[in-house]
Amino acid sequence: MATSVSGIGSISSTGIGSGLDVAGILDRLMAIEQRPLDLLQQQAGTLNTRLSNVGKMQGYFSALRDKANALTAPNLWSGTTATSADATAVKVSTSANATAGSYAVNVTKLAVGQTVTGTALASSAATLGEGALTIELGQWGAGEPAAGFTPKSGSAAVTINIGAGESSLATIRDKINAAGAGVSASIVTDASGARLSLRSTTTGVENAFRISVSETTPDGDEATGLSALGYDASAASSPMLRSMSAANADLTVNGIVLSSASNTLTDVVDGLTLNLLKTTTGDVDVSVATDTASVKTAITDFVGAFNTLSSFIRAQTAYNADSKEAGALQGDQSTLALQNQLRAVLNEASSASSSWSRLSEIGLTMKTDGTLDTNAAKLDNALAKLPELKKLLANDGATSADSGFVRRFKNLADAALGSDGVFESRSASIRANVTRNGKSQDAMEKRLEQTRARLQAQYSALDTKMATLNNLSTYMTQQIAQFNRSSG
Repeated sequence: MATSVSGIGSISSTGIGSGLDVAGILDRLMAIEQRPLDLLQQQAGTLNTRLSNVGKMQGYFSALRDKANALTAPNLWSGTTATSADATAVKVSTSANATAGSYAVNVTKLAVGQTVTGTALASSAATLGEGALTIELGQWGAGEPAAGFTPKSGSAAVTINIGAGESSLATIRDKINAAGAGVSASIVTDASGARLSLRSTTTGVENAFRISVSETTPDGDEATGLSALGYDASAASSPMLRSMSAANADLTVNGIVLSSASNTLTDVVDGLTLNLLKTTTGDVDVSVATDTASVKTAITDFVGAFNTLSSFIRAQTAYNADSKEAGALQGDQSTLALQNQLRAVLNEASSASSSWSRLSEIGLTMKTDGTLDTNAAKLDNALAKLPELKKLLANDGATSADSGFVRRFKNLADAALGSDGVFESRSASIRANVTRNGKSQDAMEKRLEQTRARLQAQYSALDTKMATLNNLSTYMTQQIAQFNRSSG
């Protein structure tokens, strides 16, 4: 701001004419006026940190609930594992209804499909003529030639029409593969030429097949043209030759003779799947056992999630006497209440199991820092009594006292994480405080702008007045000096 004194001169900026440090005075005064805003900004930082940490704690609670859900799931406790003494010959797996046991499996024959091969042609582009192929699944009778053909129950014959421009060996192969007739076609080429090979897509004696051919223009020779793709095992001769007969798998399980159209057996033993990979020279031992390893992993994962949550709460509610710094959630009543509830779950004995009543008895002990320590030996011993361990951890009782420990943690987490739970209400409360703080900051900033403008105007006026007086004093001094010289 520029000030001026009429007839004496002009002062270009505040403070120059008066000697006042107006800018410095204003800065120091405004620093004092700014203190309430600084406090509001500090409070906003504290609130945002608290909101962030409540969100983190909510995430740790959610992780704890996930591990509790896994540990209380019924299928975890009914799980089984299967092992085979020779997995290259007999591979095994289990489903939910499998029971522990041991079995001796001896494979004398694998299930196979039928394979037939045609005569060699010059190339895959060689043509065979127009007509129709009819493929029918079924079972051939015994002997050579076979004693008849029995169509497969529930299966219908499939007719594949070969029209103009479709009679090359390669095109016929593609049409067979697209027909869904229960066979797959391929072309095998060697020094003799290209041959069409057909194979059952499904193993077993009932999935053999025969091929009937009708030519649009018969040439009277079944060995030439489209007729060359016919196959009938009951005939004295057949254009296509059988290189593999369809057969069932033959095996024994615990000495019981079995036959299967498939090399994958799912109904021999409840809950047990046998995959036959090759024949054996004797019995292969197969065993089914309770899956305690998965239960142990689930317990370990739960303990890890609990310890992460417990350590976080401890750090956020602690006070460091050396640094004189408090955790962001120190004194937060909601957090302290959750901490007490977690400890209460552990401190209340459970009557669900007749073998144990406390987690410490199965090797899970609370340390002084609030986390759980695992005694591996005790836990392994407890895993040997899986039904009782399930009760101690996962039982869903009518009251807290007869519920399992992990079930209690799950219930606590469900309540805390619900739409009307502590995390939602606490976060909403903090967000409301953040909003109010922001509005207070906005109002304070407006007041500070007004205060600075008022002080600026006041000190500018003072500066102008003092500059005028200083100039007048200088002028009077000059006039007196001049009068004195003229009088002398």
